[in-house]
Amino acid sequence: MPKVNNTQYFKVQKDADTNVSDVIHSVFAALTEKGYNPVSQIVGYIMSGDPTYITSHKGARSLIMKVERDEIIEELLKFYIEKKCK
Repeated sequence: MPKVNNTQYFKVQKDADTNVSDVIHSVFAALTEKGYNPVSQIVGYIMSGDPTYITSHKGARSLIMKVERDEIIEELLKFYIEKKCK
């Protein structure tokens, strides 16, 4: 019988189909459609980790939580560098 007083670890498998760029586009569209400032809301989410910054409209909140916040930052930074620094 395994010891239950030890810390248990588990790893969540990420969806192979989840594309960060697609997530950003979908979340942006849902926030815009609901009348929110998408930049402010996405920044709030990235900085705090609080998913309530993202509307649940069209499943945007569930969708953005499928990717790590650092992956979102990485995608945005890569896009910015490719467009502005080259």
